[in-house]
Amino acid sequence: MKVITTEKIPVKLWLDDIEDGALQQARNLANLFFAFKHIAIMPDSHQGYGMLIGGVLATNSVIVPNAVGVDIGCGMVAVRTSLKDIDTDTLRQIMGKTRETIPVGFRHHPEDQEWEGFSEAPDLPIIQQELNSSRKQLGTLGGGNHFIEIQKGDDGFVWLMVHSGSRNFGLKTAEVYHKTTEKLCERWGSNIPNKELSFLQMDTQEGQDYYTAMNFCLRFAQANRSFMIKRLTGIVSEITGAKMEEEVNIHHNYAALENHFGKNVLVHRKGATKATEGLTGIIPGSMGTSSYIVEGLGNDESFKSCSHGAGRRMGRKEAIRSLNLEEEQEKMKYVLGAPRSQEELEEAPGAYKNIDEVMENQKDLVKIKVKLKPLAVIKG
Repeated sequence: MKVITTEKIPVKLWLDDIEDGALQQARNLANLFFAFKHIAIMPDSHQGYGMLIGGVLATNSVIVPNAVGVDIGCGMVAVRTSLKDIDTDTLRQIMGKTRETIPVGFRHHPEDQEWEGFSEAPDLPIIQQELNSSRKQLGTLGGGNHFIEIQKGDDGFVWLMVHSGSRNFGLKTAEVYHKTTEKLCERWGSNIPNKELSFLQMDTQEGQDYYTAMNFCLRFAQANRSFMIKRLTGIVSEITGAKMEEEVNIHHNYAALENHFGKNVLVHRKGATKATEGLTGIIPGSMGTSSYIVEGLGNDESFKSCSHGAGRRMGRKEAIRSLNLEEEQEKMKYVLGAPRSQEELEEAPGAYKNIDEVMENQKDLVKIKVKLKPLAVIKG
């Protein structure tokens, strides 16, 4: 861990190779008048919108929409199967059936999905606005870095993993409330280093409304992953006869009231995973690299958090422009679903940091339970 002490509060970093833009965003966080104790920067950190991805910000009675992110509740679900081996033909069969069953990218289900949460949606304009369309989005993967993967663990078992979030609910909620925060902070004349870090006081109606909307997005995101993993496990069971033996479902874009250093604070984890002592978590790699099932060590200095993945080392457009297709295909030669064209390189292994270095940098935050090697992947 490195510590920067030149700002109002310290910045504690679990990495060496932080880009200039991300470092400036970390400094901006450390100069917010409502930031608590210190800023924690995870080893997968890179520049984001307003707040860097892979950052942890604790606040005193304040919530910052851009410190949660636009994909509210984005996270991971992983399931261990009873399978110990799986051949290529079976993988192809599972992947084909999965593509038919789980919509990816901009595709949605043709019919409404049933979920008890729809009847309990809060009466907030943005939630009600997106409610009807979300009925067809539930159980869909989305695009970007979202994925479905079949993996072989060093525990001897085959695992299934899905990375996805709250779909349009989270995006629209983030957009609407960030605009609200900008207007309010301008009206208040708030002293913040960047308007992208505009905030809401938790004792205001706007703050309570955002917190309510965010928590519903978290609930929807978790249900979204649950629907997909249920359908994926059903396909695997149908084809192989396998049983499902363990499931983990976690968020890495959210804010929550927690107690740290003897005080109740609002902890924002944007691209960071909760890692309280004994808590099971998931840290995925990139396409073609290992992922990890981990156990939290409850390190107070990171606000009991860890990385949410490998972390990008270049943007999507830069990856498409600069990576070599043949080299990236070689890295994934044993994985079904490798990039087939230059345009598919935005999520290739070369676009990401070395996941093994990321894990080495956070040995004081988590311990590895299972290392997972990818066998087949569907990218959003």
